[in-house]
Amino acid sequence: MAMASPAFAEKRVALVIGNNDYRNVPKLQKAVNDARAMGDTLRKLGFEVMVAENQTRQGFAESLLAFDNTVKQGDTAFFFFAGHGFEIAGQNYLLPTDIPAATAGQEELVRDSSILADRVIERLQNRGARTAILVFDACRNNPFERKGTRALAGRGGLAAMASLPEGAFSIFSAGPQQTALDRLSNSDTDPNSVFTRVFIKELAQPGANLVQIAQRTRRTVSEMAETVKHKQIPAYFDQMVDDVFLNGRASNDKQANVPPADAAQAKAGDTKVAALPPVHKPLPDVAESLNAPIASFSRHNGGWTVVFSIADPTLGISWRMGEEGPFRETGFMDTLDPRTRKRMPNPSVQLPADAPAGTLMVRYVDITGEMQGPFPIRFDPEAALVRDQRKILDMTATSWLSFREFNGLLVYYTHLMSYRCAIREVRIGIDSTMPDKVLKMPPCDMRDPHAIPHDAQPYLKLPGVTKSVSVELTYRDGSVSEVKTFRK
Repeated sequence: MAMASPAFAEKRVALVIGNNDYRNVPKLQKAVNDARAMGDTLRKLGFEVMVAENQTRQGFAESLLAFDNTVKQGDTAFFFFAGHGFEIAGQNYLLPTDIPAATAGQEELVRDSSILADRVIERLQNRGARTAILVFDACRNNPFERKGTRALAGRGGLAAMASLPEGAFSIFSAGPQQTALDRLSNSDTDPNSVFTRVFIKELAQPGANLVQIAQRTRRTVSEMAETVKHKQIPAYFDQMVDDVFLNGRASNDKQANVPPADAAQAKAGDTKVAALPPVHKPLPDVAESLNAPIASFSRHNGGWTVVFSIADPTLGISWRMGEEGPFRETGFMDTLDPRTRKRMPNPSVQLPADAPAGTLMVRYVDITGEMQGPFPIRFDPEAALVRDQRKILDMTATSWLSFREFNGLLVYYTHLMSYRCAIREVRIGIDSTMPDKVLKMPPCDMRDPHAIPHDAQPYLKLPGVTKSVSVELTYRDGSVSEVKTFRK
């Protein structure tokens, strides 16, 4: 294990693991190179880097323990793993080099012999890390597939990690149900995997925040994979409240040209991110609010509806947009709250369709009459629109396609067009369960997101003998839906 320790006022720490030499499942060629390259890149960005190679289960545990001891309250923590990963029942497991050669029905053997990815996040929460960045280049083929045996039920590609706590960011080398390329062809001599070679290059670019780095990486990797007829779209999951810059800010920011070492010594307020909440919170005093409000944003033709969810019984809710100005009461509903025996405060407010990004400040009166808050809630119109439309698409999957007989067979995808802002790509399969054709969609119009352009054709004309059409959606965050099959 190698370690470099430059001194910075705002400490950045990283654990980088690469596993090649698997004993009982296929060996890998580039995971160790990927870890070394990532370590070199992070050192240049001001991180204290621990690099661990070819970790057994015990070695992996010891490396995580050593990492725990370097993470202090308020630190930025970066975890990178290159090696075999495996999904079981929606949970991701990182495989050490001594993972046994499990077969069908031996899921518990894999669970007990590997590292649960969610546990890495919990450990960083326990240590009080302010920001957690997790990178997984582990979306390879099923390592347990062997001739003459029934393979362990699960996927080599990893599952989406969408339920991250605030202050956490994760990126995967491929989307759910996808596998990542080590190389583009036999003549590809790059020492790093396709994902890692692109990601470290983007990390080194000055002035880009984490989301921009992820978006650029996703675009470049997917384009490179397309050249060899492979589908690989890196997926990222962002629970940051504000932007996070690892190599200085954009040129219009006062820190644009600050080198990493100086940037790390800047005031903590210059780069605001939400702290990871602790796993085990002490019980608050009775007068304290148990939970800050959360908000859901829904876009409709008239603008935005924002619904606040507050755990405490409330006697009144007020809000404003931004840090200054008077608060406005939300009013009351014609409903009694059984907890307070008073009229229930209206939990929703309206915003105009062109409302800019900003911070909603929300406060409420608790059951004792004390004012709680204000609490900041970030409003990002584009992110809120994508999240809202994604939720609707998931809930209405049976309506993605509809059939109509008219001089043959018409297959309408009006529903998908109406919620296209959440979709990056639609693939369909005609009389096939493997979607292999791209369905053209008009671009998203943030000003009127549900409207279908007058020149768009929301249907396909197919031969009347067509029996079924399968659909697969790639969402804006890179995650991929299950394949849905529609029969006429």
